[in-house]
Amino acid sequence: MDQMKQRLRAARVLVVGDAMLDRYLYGSVDRISPEAPVPVVRVTRQEERLGGAANVALNIKSLGAQATLITVVGDDEPAQRLQQLLQTQGIEVLLGRDAKLHTSVKLRVIGRAQQLLRVDFEDPPDHEVLSGMLTDFERVLAGFGAVLFSDYGKGGLTHIARMIAWARAAGKPVLVDPKGSDYSRYAGATVLTPNLAELAEVIGGWHSEAQLLERAQALRQRLDVDNLVLTRSEQGMSLFDAAGHLQVPAQAREVFDVTGAGDTVIATLAAMLAAGVSVREALPVANRAGGIVVGKFGTASVSYDELFA
Repeated sequence: MDQMKQRLRAARVLVVGDAMLDRYLYGSVDRISPEAPVPVVRVTRQEERLGGAANVALNIKSLGAQATLITVVGDDEPAQRLQQLLQTQGIEVLLGRDAKLHTSVKLRVIGRAQQLLRVDFEDPPDHEVLSGMLTDFERVLAGFGAVLFSDYGKGGLTHIARMIAWARAAGKPVLVDPKGSDYSRYAGATVLTPNLAELAEVIGGWHSEAQLLERAQALRQRLDVDNLVLTRSEQGMSLFDAAGHLQVPAQAREVFDVTGAGDTVIATLAAMLAAGVSVREALPVANRAGGIVVGKFGTASVSYDELFA
């Protein structure tokens, strides 16, 4: 297994997408508000974590591989915090700053180890935010073993089709965590990783496994995508590729919090592909990583030792 550790250490993944700051307010709940039927949380502790594409980069780093993040943020306090956290974690970042943009912040209020409320601070950009980063992408692309696009639908990946084409022309595997109902912009990717709800939005519902297989393969062929990896929470994961269908059962463990589990799965796949492992070999490992991270609270990551223990 040490050989795998060495291979991961040499693996480099370029992450492109929407980064955000996750803020947590923890407190005790002892009473209901006299103003409205809501709990009063007396905040005792605050915490900040990397979110979105930044959390994906952190997950890659946690496995021992190298991650570089390309993202655009606002010129505000959350952007400074995001930059500090990335620096602390040793994640290289090519950061575009846009004064007209508000950096996305997800604020979660936690009482008695339960999420009571989530408040999102964000505004969809009214202009193209990532165009200035295209030259950076093209310049650094050659130095990476895999490219991962983390699409949170915040407007940062308007030019994804062009970047996928560049990456594939350079012979790099391309992984996409998709959003929305139009997957045509992801055409030509190596791996797409939708969850059940996301896939149903694109191919409609299905009445049987046979119908799912048929529709998933039709979508994969139409988009010229090599691998469609469907994350199915307690049902594990399904892979649809040219060889057919592979089902990996879920790792039985207590589900504590599913926040960021998709980030962990695609980050593990990307790190393994950058280390020269095939998608079929990487799938059980990514499935195990997802199983570990749902047993943790909030946006979390998995270390190499946890994964290969």
